[in-house]
Amino acid sequence: MSFFNYAVSKTIMHVPKPIVSHFAKGYIAGPTLADAVQVTKDLNQQGMMTTIDILGEFITSMDQAINFKNDGLNILRTIDREKLDANLSIKPTQMGLLLDKEQSFEIIRELVAEAKSLNNFIRIDIEDVPVTDDTFDFFRRLREEFPGHVGTAFQGYLRRTPQDVVNLGDGYQNYRLCKGIYIESRMDAWKHPQAINRNYIVCLEQLFKQGAYVGIATHDELLIFEAMNLIRQMGLKPDQYEFQMLLGVDEELRQIILAAGHRLRIYVPYGEDWLPYSKRRLKENPMIAQHALKQMFGLNKH
Repeated sequence: MSFFNYAVSKTIMHVPKPIVSHFAKGYIAGPTLADAVQVTKDLNQQGMMTTIDILGEFITSMDQAINFKNDGLNILRTIDREKLDANLSIKPTQMGLLLDKEQSFEIIRELVAEAKSLNNFIRIDIEDVPVTDDTFDFFRRLREEFPGHVGTAFQGYLRRTPQDVVNLGDGYQNYRLCKGIYIESRMDAWKHPQAINRNYIVCLEQLFKQGAYVGIATHDELLIFEAMNLIRQMGLKPDQYEFQMLLGVDEELRQIILAAGHRLRIYVPYGEDWLPYSKRRLKENPMIAQHALKQMFGLNKH
């Protein structure tokens, strides 16, 4: 890790909001759903799908969860009305998981039911370890009722993930496989970058063997190489998987993936509550800050 990346990863949580705001430009669609719609239209025209996510976390009341549910319903209906190639990502804690598990489940169920009625799809995002079991429980229950319209995610840095992959292999399978961004203990998560990457590929190969549809969510060129190699070896068709990337990150790699004939979905977050998301992403990927600095000083111009 370079000194710059190390400095960003260690200090980003204490950086003032206006500075983070500058670094975050280009990585968040904007404050409103209209912003996310316009970004999605632009990406669709370039041959990319999207998943739309409204930012917000650490809710303190179920009224807030209901507000986020209503936002989610509006997103799904807007996707349908605007004929976007997009789906919706949600976080269980945003929908009240830590406040009332069963009410949270009913809120998420209402969203998935709406997605089914519109022939769309909900991704239940994975969060930190304390809520992982409940998240998988929600997915198990919902996939029985709404197969084809709901999926969840795995985190490649968690030691438990290979077994979770097997445990969830007994029903409909649609997953995002990412490295993971939450700060977890060494008891729960691999810390060595090579161990994380190897665990990721072990999980991806097992998912493919189980017949799962996988969103291969990474910006790591080595992992993308390994994934493409597995796809080739296993003779998978482009409609059996997709690659996924964050908005604004490594746009050249986007084009490489598309040019190779693979499908690509871009994660498009929007909302007023952008600060915690931005700080997590900068901590995970200090290269975002490097790109922003280069743009500030015109160093990206050829």
